[in-house]
Amino acid sequence: MLEGSRVVVVVPAFREEAHVAGVVATMPPFVDAIVLVDDGSPDRTSERALSIGDPRLVIERHAQRRGVGAALITGYTRGLSLTESPTDALCVMAGDGQMDPDELEDVALPIVRGVADYVKGDRFTDPRVRRSMGLPRWIGGQVFTKLTSAAIRQRISDSQCGFTALSRGAATKVDLAGLWTGFGYPNDLLGQLAARDLRIHEVPVRAIYGSETSHLKLRHLPPVFWLIGRAAVRRRVRHVL
Repeated sequence: MLEGSRVVVVVPAFREEAHVAGVVATMPPFVDAIVLVDDGSPDRTSERALSIGDPRLVIERHAQRRGVGAALITGYTRGLSLTESPTDALCVMAGDGQMDPDELEDVALPIVRGVADYVKGDRFTDPRVRRSMGLPRWIGGQVFTKLTSAAIRQRISDSQCGFTALSRGAATKVDLAGLWTGFGYPNDLLGQLAARDLRIHEVPVRAIYGSETSHLKLRHLPPVFWLIGRAAVRRRVRHVL
């Protein structure tokens, strides 16, 4: 537990047999449960995670690949069954090892202290991130962030970062079942949170890029733009009503 609240970490993973064991092995001791969602991986992702022997580990398997957003829906739903308090934290750390486990406490603390409903990591505060991330990914992150901020009328510095924490209380208020199942899920969730006037905070984090492979493709971009537009409409309609 962390300051009296439970912490569940959801780990979405697809074809991460080379990295997922390291993610599980380095999970901080204050974490109460690790929910690995194997999104239909054809490799040994689940087996490699289980090989660590961490009793906190829970495996959820999709029979076929459904998308990272769908993996989070599964993980959040299981996380709700493992928590009780509104300030329990449902965190997300990807299975590719891009997120520093030493920073998990910083991401979760605003939730357990009741000062935020959703916390996002902000990679862009690190002056080295442009070089390590690569220019195309950096430009894409900047564009999506500015558009998302305008859509939800709240300043966001890094809309696409997947290192996050959601309070159990907020998870019961958003439409988890209706969350976008693909790569646009961060923008869709931010839109849902803003429409409900839930508190969104950001904390600086360091992205770790190594031998992992990005699954983002050009075909994923149009849906993200559409989701950002829908977030703007949702917020306007909700506030008019």
